[in-house]
Amino acid sequence: MMIIRNKIVSLYTAPLFAVLALASCKKQEYELPTASTNLQNDAIKRTIGPNLVTGTINFAYALAIVPEKGKLSSIEVEASIAGAAGTFLDNNSYYTAGNGADVGVPVGSASVTNGAITKVTFNKDTSAATLRYTYVIPEEARGKTVSFKFTGKSSNGETVTYTMGPYTISTMDIKRLLAVSNNNLAFISIADMAVYNSVQAAANASKIDVVYLFRNLTTSAFNHALVSPGADTSYLPGVTLPAGVNRSTKLRKVFNLQDYNLALLQFGIYIDDLDFQQIDLNDSPNFAINLRAEAGVWAETADGKYKAYIYINSVNAAGTAVISMKRWTVPGK
Repeated sequence: MMIIRNKIVSLYTAPLFAVLALASCKKQEYELPTASTNLQNDAIKRTIGPNLVTGTINFAYALAIVPEKGKLSSIEVEASIAGAAGTFLDNNSYYTAGNGADVGVPVGSASVTNGAITKVTFNKDTSAATLRYTYVIPEEARGKTVSFKFTGKSSNGETVTYTMGPYTISTMDIKRLLAVSNNNLAFISIADMAVYNSVQAAANASKIDVVYLFRNLTTSAFNHALVSPGADTSYLPGVTLPAGVNRSTKLRKVFNLQDYNLALLQFGIYIDDLDFQQIDLNDSPNFAINLRAEAGVWAETADGKYKAYIYINSVNAAGTAVISMKRWTVPGK
């Protein structure tokens, strides 16, 4: 009986539900929202990827007020950690020209930085502007977080603020465009993030981690190579190592890892601290041969103090190459 009763109820209530559903679908009249007449602001972060010491974090900060209520007076940005030299707030407001280029229109005095605060004072009759802020990451921020407080003021006394962050600053170091050459600038120090010749390598023997060489062999595809000084001599044909240069560095060849910070190409790939934390090179060999432009090599130094990613920017059949490097210090080493 319970089943039959439920069926009867459902027959009566179904039309009612249909009517209610149709009523709920009635088109609502659209009304334009009422714009606020108060001073308003907004901000976006314009840069992506890891935040590297000596690199920049870029923002755009927009400020506007109804012209009848007043004009813009000033914009200032306060960083939780003072930026390095070169930190500034652009005093231009930009628009995009027909050719796609950004065109700046001066709207204020040149920015003034006092400690952690950077400020632009408007000197044009302006009721709306978007200024660009460039923060140069200082050594003091390495491994920490940094936040930014944007403050805008108008001539009628209104003040607005906008906070961005916190953003983690990487512990990585970076070095770009180091020239290496066969039997000359061939000795690479990950510790110093530098390239040495044989005389310099002898003076820094304990810091030499990788040897660059080029061999056009008919017996194997050797070509451009990065080889540990401690590798089997068959991987160092014709190489005379300076006295004391003997470290065995773990190396792993990789392709299609064009880190943007190193390659400066269109690829949106970034190696970050987490990548170094997670990669395990324990079973890796101590040589990487047959390299080409845009290839790379993961490396771990013999003392376990550093991990690095060495990127091959370009190569030359004459036996030269250009490399760039990201290096991460292993905690506690």
